[in-house]
Order: sequence, then C-alpha cells, then structure tokens
Amino acid sequence: MQSTPTLASAPPVVRSRRPYRRSPALAGWAYATPTLIFVLIFFVVPIVLVGRMSVSDWGLFAGNRGVNVPENFTSAVGDRLFWPAVWFTVKYTVITTVILLGLALGLALLVQESNRWTGFLRTSFLVPSALGLASASLLFYALYSPQSTPLGFLGIDSFLGTPASALWSTVALIVWRFAGFYMLLLLVGLQGIPGDVYEAARLDGASRWQTFRHVTLPLLRSSLALCTILCVTGSMLAFDQFYILTKGGPDNSTITIVQLVYNMAFGGQNDLGRAAALSILVLAALLVVNVLQFRGLRDKES
Repeated sequence: MQSTPTLASAPPVVRSRRPYRRSPALAGWAYATPTLIFVLIFFVVPIVLVGRMSVSDWGLFAGNRGVNVPENFTSAVGDRLFWPAVWFTVKYTVITTVILLGLALGLALLVQESNRWTGFLRTSFLVPSALGLASASLLFYALYSPQSTPLGFLGIDSFLGTPASALWSTVALIVWRFAGFYMLLLLVGLQGIPGDVYEAARLDGASRWQTFRHVTLPLLRSSLALCTILCVTGSMLAFDQFYILTKGGPDNSTITIVQLVYNMAFGGQNDLGRAAALSILVLAALLVVNVLQFRGLRDKES
C-alpha cells in the first residue's frame, strides 16, 4: 500500500523588528528642557516681575498700589547717590579690569611652558578661585581689621578708613580672588596657538617682544575679549565685596550702583518700584556695553 506524501509544515514567518529610534529633535528637546525650565524660572520670570515693579508704586510691605511711571525712573536717577554711585562703579570697573587682565596675562605667560614648577605655580594661582567671593571678603575683612595680627605688627590701623584705601583694598581682594581664574582662560588660549607660528617668527628673526606683539596678542584676541566681557560685567555688578568690607563707606564713597539698588529696596527706603526701575537701567547699560564689546571684537576679526 502506497502512502500519500504529507506536506511539510511551513516554517514560521519571523517578522523583523526595527529598533525603536527616537527622533533627534525630540532627544534634543529632552536634553534642553531642564536648562530651559531653569532659565524660565530663574531668569525670565524675575525679569518680567522686575519690569512690572518698575512701572508700579510697589512698596516692600504695602505691595502694588498702582501704576507709577515714569516717576520711578526719574526718582531713581534723581537720587542724590545715583551719579556718585555710577562714577564709582565706572572707576572701579576700569581699575579692576586693567589690573586683573594684565596680571592674569602675565601669570599665563609665566606658566605657559612646562617645567618642574609649572604644576605647583598653576595650582597656587588657581586655588583662590575655589573660594567663594563672600568667604574671601570675610577673610580680607578680618585681615584688614585693626585688631588683625599682621596689621598690628606693621603698625597699620586700617586699610578701610579712607575712600582711596577702601577702594584699593577691595581691588586687591578681587585681584587675589579672580587672577587665577582669568589666568586659566588665557592659558587655554595660549596653548591653542600652534607652535609652528612661533617657530616661523623665530626663523624670521623676531625678538620676544615682537613675537608677543605681532603673534601672541592677535591670536589671543578672542580669549582676551571673553575675559574682558566677564570682568566688566562682574565689576559693574559688584556688591558682595563692598557690602562686606565697607558697607558703602566711608561717607558713601564706595557705594556701587547695585548697592544703591539694595538700599532702595531693603536699606530703609523699602521702595521696590524705584529699585526695580534702577535695576532696569543697569540691565540696559550692561546690554549696551556688551553689544559694543562684541561689535568691537567682530570688527577687529573681520
């Protein structure tokens, strides 16, 4: 008896599954969302609130009592300490920027070449940058105190007793605190300059000064511009060091524009509207200064 052939069962069909791929745009938004939320909460919302306060009669304890524009701005500019604070802030910014960037560039050139002392020197210059500005100000306040041991041995009563000494004592604090930080930024720029450029300059018979002037400085312009913008912005917004060291004294000679904002809001006047109006003016001045610096850098590089 002949058996009928049976059909072999067909093998199961295996469907290939492509791995799930997220959209690059969605992944980008997922990574950027935490930063976006942070910027909205801590930057955009406060600016909107300050803008609203600047056009309102807003007391610290009374709250919003209606529109008060342009009285807030005219009253802020007409304050007896406004122009002295502006002049002192500009003077402090110029002095600090020139000294700090000059010293930072010198330190960067000093530790540019690798040798047995380079690591130690770089670390020594950079260590003060790890200290908070308020902590550094308290440290220098103790050092400048008449009861301080170093000053007692030197027979110096105080570094904060006169307007000039208070200014230069604060500048010394800022230079000590930030010189290492700007040195690091400039050192990164120096190490980004190709060695072939220096070798070509030496073959052409250029001296060290000529090499520094015609090679190093032009190629370091971007790093210098970044340091200048950071230093100018930080100096124009100076508050902690003067509040801790001098409280704006003696005789309001070291009061900065940000200290004036603080005094209007919390220093007895309790006028958040005027303080917000002055803050808007400071923000506008910062935008103008930064735009001019960026434009100057772009014109030189083009």
